[in-house]
Amino acid sequence: MSGKDYYSILEVSKSASPEEIKKAYRKLALKYHPDRNKGEKGAETKFKEISEAYAVLSDPEKRKQYDMFGAEGFQNRYTQEDIFRGFDFSSIFDDLGMGGGGRVHNIFSQFFGGTGGGPRSGYCGSPFGSSSYGFKGGPRSARAMRGQDLIYELQVPMEDIIKTTEKVISYQVDGRRESVSVKVPAGINGGRKLRLQGKGEPGINGGPPGDLYIKIIVPEHPVFRREGDDLYIKKKIKFSEAALGTDIEVQTIDQKKLRLKIPPGTQNSAKFRLKGYGLPHMKDAGRGDAYAEISVDVPKNLDERQKALLKSLQEEGL
Repeated sequence: MSGKDYYSILEVSKSASPEEIKKAYRKLALKYHPDRNKGEKGAETKFKEISEAYAVLSDPEKRKQYDMFGAEGFQNRYTQEDIFRGFDFSSIFDDLGMGGGGRVHNIFSQFFGGTGGGPRSGYCGSPFGSSSYGFKGGPRSARAMRGQDLIYELQVPMEDIIKTTEKVISYQVDGRRESVSVKVPAGINGGRKLRLQGKGEPGINGGPPGDLYIKIIVPEHPVFRREGDDLYIKKKIKFSEAALGTDIEVQTIDQKKLRLKIPPGTQNSAKFRLKGYGLPHMKDAGRGDAYAEISVDVPKNLDERQKALLKSLQEEGL
């Protein structure tokens, strides 16, 4: 399964709707179905591959996990048996006029290591049959399975990441509410995931629990723009202040008020560095810088006196 691009396999885009995914699978299933390509091993392999892709992309939770962790990360969480367990292809094959449960079971039992026997009682359309029986023979011992990972999106305001903070979250797991404390590192970037081992869904048949991943969301700030660990803040000054120089007040992310000297002749879009007033470096000591971005405010409405003054400046070559 490693490296498989399920979207390419089904010839759909990553934004494809469930209906588009189902339509693409039906089209390819008709083309590569073993009944239409008897004796062609390549068609059987392709049929198995598109069915695996459909089993993942048609399941909202599996698709979410695949998109988030990628093909390799998904493989570490799902075996092929996990992908197909409880999945029913019968309705699709009925629509295609190729027969349902029993025929589907025989096809997949051959592909996935079964011996080709008919479906046993309790078969639910899964290529792997029920969890209590193999394809042929008597009951088998239940296989221990790792629990599913969970994803929790935690919004953290930019002001909260100027230092390491503790957040208590509440989430649903195995039909009950759980609360857990999360340490959010100073300077963390939005989109980063914090892993809480063993806090996901419980395992099956004695398997280990999954993990809980806390995805950090840092909303855009109304004043500061972040670039790495540096922060940018726009400050407007008048044309006369830009020409003659002035002092302005700049408030930092941690609510400190600084006086910044603007020298005469400052141009529009000039940047002034405030060393060490950005966000903390997540892995190293120290902080990024803050930058005041100067915007020269050109007046739109002038009275007659102001126009006369500016005209005299124009005549002086300014």
